[in-house]
Order: sequence, then structure tokens, then C-alpha cells
Amino acid sequence: MPLEVIYGLLIPLAGTTLGAACVFLMQGELSRTVERVLQGFAAGVMVAASIWSLLQPAMDDSASMGRLAFVPAVVGFWAGTLFLLLLDTVTPHLHIGEGQGHLEGPHTRLARTTLMVLAVTLHNIPEGMAVGVVFAGWMAGSQSVTLAGAMTLALGIAIQNFPEGAIISLPLHAEGKGRGRAFFDGFLSGVVEPLGALATIAFARHVVPLLPYCLSFAAGAMMYVVVEELVPEMSEGEHSNVGVLAFAAGFTLMMALDVALG
Repeated sequence: MPLEVIYGLLIPLAGTTLGAACVFLMQGELSRTVERVLQGFAAGVMVAASIWSLLQPAMDDSASMGRLAFVPAVVGFWAGTLFLLLLDTVTPHLHIGEGQGHLEGPHTRLARTTLMVLAVTLHNIPEGMAVGVVFAGWMAGSQSVTLAGAMTLALGIAIQNFPEGAIISLPLHAEGKGRGRAFFDGFLSGVVEPLGALATIAFARHVVPLLPYCLSFAAGAMMYVVVEELVPEMSEGEHSNVGVLAFAAGFTLMMALDVALG
């Protein structure tokens, strides 16, 4: 496997790791306003990445279908959405922002902590798939996927992974875990991304004709996470526009990176 791909797969994990390391620098939990900003920003990055790094290349790769070039994107998008819906249904689930607050006892605290880590870990699956399928497209020689574009997507995912690492490690420390253990749990939640990316590469490289479906599958899975997890969390509670502004900032940053570098 080319070194560029290995570096690209590790970039998102580096973002999660740096975010989790905030537990060594900050005291207590994140304020609700900061959480809204981080979740809104992450949502904006993921929506922009889904459009410019995944759906657009999927339709470009299907250009030979003429006016039906949208079909693989639609089919793959729905497949990704339904896949995440299935995971969400069969897996014990907790929304990302629900791990904080008053907890009644050690068993309840342990259960909610475990579910919070699980929620973020599941959240990271489509992101790993997205990075993996883009690098698979580049390795397969797709004309619509460049190495710069793949690296840009990896960087964008890393940027939005930074707050996720903090959202895991800081509440865990506030609930009584040592800083080292809280950091490790935050780091561990991001390990699924490079593993998922490797599995996606192994699959997609051998089914190059299905690449448009794979790209849009990752987009559908990411958009499910945005609508199911991040948008409700950034808007929950007392009315505030800070989450929307952060969404716009994340969206425009990822859009600019993808167009300028991709």
C-alpha cells in the first residue's frame, strides 16, 4: 500500500487524538455553548465533504450514463442511509451529547459512559469508510478522484474529529476517570476510522465499477450521522444560533479546502 495512503488514513485518527488530549489541558466538562459550536462545525464539515468529496465524484464517474448519471449516487446514498439506520436500530444507542449531566450511581454511570463511547465510535464508521473509498478510487485510477482531493477529505475529517475527541475525554474525566484513561478512551473511539478505511479499500479496489456506489454509500452514511446526531445536538435546549453559525463555518471551510486543494 502506498505511503501516501497510510498517511492519509492516519490523519483523521490524529485529529481525534489531539482532541482527546484536551483532557490534559482543560478542567471539567465542556460548556453547552462550546458543545453546540463543536457539533455544528463538525456537521458543516461532514455535509460539505459528502457533497464535494463523495457525491460529486460519484456522479462524475458515472458520466457515461448520460442523464442517468445520478442513479448510482441515489442508490448508494440510500444504501448508506439505511445501513446506518440498521446499526442505529440494533445497537444500544446514546446520542453524543447525552453522556453528561447528573448520573444516579456507579452502574448507571458506567452504562452511560460505555454508550457514549459507542455512539461516537459508530459515528466514526462512515467517516472511515468515506476516507477509505476515496483513497481506493485514487489507487484504482479514477479520473474524478485525485490524491490531493483524498488528502483534503482526510484533513477535513481530522478537523471535525478534534471536537469529537474532546467531547469523549472531558466528560469521562469529569465523571471520575483518570486523565490517562479518559484520553485513551477518546483515542480508542477514533481507531475504528483507519480500520474501517482499510476494510473499505480492500473491498472497493476489487470492485472498481461499483466505485460510484461506494462513494455515495459513504455520503449517505455521513449525512445520516449529521441529521440524526449532530443537528439535534447543536440545536437542543435554549434557543441559540451559535450552532448554525458554526455549521456555516465548517461547511465553508471544507468547501474551500476541497475546491482549492482537490
